[in-house]
Amino acid sequence: MFSSQEYLEKKTGPYGIGRLSYLQSLVTEYEETESNDAKRQILANLANFGYDPLNYDYFRQLNVLDMFLDAIEDDDDKLVEFASGGLCNVCLDKQNKEYIVKNDGVRLVRKCLASCNVETKVSALTTLMFLIYPESKKEILTLEFAKQMLELAKSSNQRFSNLANIFLKDYFDKNQIEEAKKYNS
Repeated sequence: MFSSQEYLEKKTGPYGIGRLSYLQSLVTEYEETESNDAKRQILANLANFGYDPLNYDYFRQLNVLDMFLDAIEDDDDKLVEFASGGLCNVCLDKQNKEYIVKNDGVRLVRKCLASCNVETKVSALTTLMFLIYPESKKEILTLEFAKQMLELAKSSNQRFSNLANIFLKDYFDKNQIEEAKKYNS
């Protein structure tokens, strides 16, 4: 559920911890902890906060997008899952989308498609759809990616198959798909 600023102020009261302070404490704890379990839990919480557009300014201020981009390259499968989910949750916002694309996010998210983790792959595919805007099309809608989508469209996993088919139908033109099919035969 999305919250209004007025609702948040009423809920926390004049002396309660504000949303920015709470998010700051999560970021600080993430940066300082040595515990992988704590990092996973914090990153999962931050990813969940990404659902609420009221948090986008705070996320940019606290460099949470950078945390997600960094964690997506981690060796810990769960951190990658939560980071890819976090990026998926925030990338509909125009500023976040542009930031992710300009900071090598397309390449990083694409790497997630090789993951064995189903949730990571689904988040990655969805994120790539959301990251498409005129300036990013050339980077995302490549022949190599069309070939990858054709392969995923054949997947026995219905979620992958459906997302790949939607991607092919909505974002690639017929010529691109035919060209990719030549290489996949």
